[in-house]
Amino acid sequence: MRLGTVRADGSRLPAVEREGLWHALDVPAGTPLEAVLAGGAEEVRRLAGSATRPLEGAAPVAPLRPGKIVAIGLNYLDHIREAAMDKPERPLVFAKFPSSVIGPGEPIVIDGELTARVDWEVELAAVIGAPLRHASPAQALAGVAGYTVANDVSARDLQFADGQWTRGKSLDTFCPLGPAIVTPDEVGDPQALRLRTAVNGETVQDSSTAEMLFGVAELLAYCSRGFTLEPGDVVLTGTPWGCGEFMDPPRGLRPGDTVEVSVEGVGVLSNPVIAGGAR
Repeated sequence: MRLGTVRADGSRLPAVEREGLWHALDVPAGTPLEAVLAGGAEEVRRLAGSATRPLEGAAPVAPLRPGKIVAIGLNYLDHIREAAMDKPERPLVFAKFPSSVIGPGEPIVIDGELTARVDWEVELAAVIGAPLRHASPAQALAGVAGYTVANDVSARDLQFADGQWTRGKSLDTFCPLGPAIVTPDEVGDPQALRLRTAVNGETVQDSSTAEMLFGVAELLAYCSRGFTLEPGDVVLTGTPWGCGEFMDPPRGLRPGDTVEVSVEGVGVLSNPVIAGGAR
């Protein structure tokens, strides 16, 4: 099942995609998709199954506005090797602000007066469907509503200069999500998915979630021991090798670029890059 939020009829509507066409879920006007997910898997299946109103010309936007975006650093063995860093003994957890979320086709905005080193990071994002607290790995995986594609856009100069990562990871537009949330039954094993990034059509990242140091179930269980994961929260599970910062010479995103990130069985997320700022 592919769930999302679409722009149609002048509104943003939670919807389900069937055979390439979005159908509106029968929920009260203004209901966000994260509220639908909080109703539980059975209710989501019921609503999806009864969705009969086609939305001709509907365009997907960011599927949800997470209450929390929890992110994991240095979680791919190939990325750890390219960064020449030691393997973390436990998951390295940081946060991105929800205000950084954009959807498919929306521009990543680079403020040249604030940052000069903007990087891409394709990530498998787990969307939480049931509250998780002190969950076992099996319970944590069962609490996943679905998966989507994320680009953990990163201002490397801010990230490294600050000594912590929140600001450099949370600039407005620095968390593209989408285009849809795909339920676990369609995705299958989350540790056997190909991930790719292309910048202006050139492949720069190409790896597999099999390279994760800590798998999805272990990550979610670890996080749930420290804080509650709530329906609609999103957990970014790390990025593989191929980040521009670690190339020789280093590369970064520039206005005029188009960056496309994809996860096998989940989707393709494309965003243009433009210049912007306070003026």
